[in-house]
Amino acid sequence: MKQQMKAALIRKYGQDQPEIITVPTPQLGDQDVLVKIHAASINPIDLKTKDGNLKMLLKYHLPLILGSDFAGTIEQVGAKVTRFKVGDQVYGRVQKNRIGTFAEWIAVSQADIARKPANLTFEQAAAIPLVGLTSYQALFDVMKIKRGDKLLIQAGSGGIGTIAIQLAKLAGAYVATTTSSQNAAFVEQLGG
Repeated sequence: MKQQMKAALIRKYGQDQPEIITVPTPQLGDQDVLVKIHAASINPIDLKTKDGNLKMLLKYHLPLILGSDFAGTIEQVGAKVTRFKVGDQVYGRVQKNRIGTFAEWIAVSQADIARKPANLTFEQAAAIPLVGLTSYQALFDVMKIKRGDKLLIQAGSGGIGTIAIQLAKLAGAYVATTTSSQNAAFVEQLGG
């Protein structure tokens, strides 16, 4: 395994663009896997973190490699990893204290990843974790939706909207949504 990798990091909050530099490859814990990242998504939380808008809530030390969502291939497993093996294609969202997916590799707990669905590209899989988790938690943990409920999901063609519509429909809810006329056919295909 290479001892060094390229990563996009910020040295200060409010930095215009992350800087691409060479940093040490992450070290594995017993429950971790080392993933070669093929794709990472950019979420609003990444932009807010870069700009320093969350520093009162999230205590990071600078310099900081940004990024939470990713998809890639496992290249190494920790001593106590039981769910995955080298070569598995996975995707996931790292815990907030372990961000850093804007890099060539990430060490991540086996509890924070899943096997990448075969019908998704790495790019598609990397776009799912945060919006999927947000949608699921809002619908089932907070709203506790059930069959027959009626929901209005704003921005149905956005990241959260597309996932929320599909989850709500799978749960048997009636879904109405908002979207632009150019995305109406797309949203109808989702069930909105």
